[in-house]
Amino acid sequence: MKKFTAILLLSIGFVFNSFAQSSEEDYKKNEVKLNILNTIVQGSVELGYEYFLGIDQSIGVEYMINDRFGYNAQGSGGKDYRTNSFQVAYNFYFLNEADISNSYSSIYVYPFFKYRYGEFKEDNEPDIDMNSTMIGIGVGYKWVRNNKFTIAPYVNIARGFSEEVENRFTAVEINAGASIGYRF
Repeated sequence: MKKFTAILLLSIGFVFNSFAQSSEEDYKKNEVKLNILNTIVQGSVELGYEYFLGIDQSIGVEYMINDRFGYNAQGSGGKDYRTNSFQVAYNFYFLNEADISNSYSSIYVYPFFKYRYGEFKEDNEPDIDMNSTMIGIGVGYKWVRNNKFTIAPYVNIARGFSEEVENRFTAVEINAGASIGYRF
């Protein structure tokens, strides 16, 4: 009887483990995204890619074309941003359920490293070299629909390490956005 009980418990454990693994293997591991909010508001294009290491964590990269310092307007007062940037982040998702379904949502947190390059020009002022590195942290909320389409509003704060940029702007930069994505 003890052997039967042990075999039954082992079998039940195996079945539950198989279900847990199959649900974890069903998630899509790649996501491409566009920050649609900043494209509309600032005219910048922010393209991103995430590779999921597990259902609750991923590595993300973003390339930002016409990147601005925070939400400073282009063109007002003769301001001309000629900057782009590259960002690498490690995303931690706090899922509402232990297993994922076709549609779910989650809060996520991401520490990141960002490198901005280019220059800033303002009327009657010398050009400012915007090349700088930044480290920061962000938080967001992601909705996943049918394990394919995503919407994710987020906000982040970063500390820049460029004395020249700091003299014109500030060392701390706040940014926000709302990305739409597709998983495959």
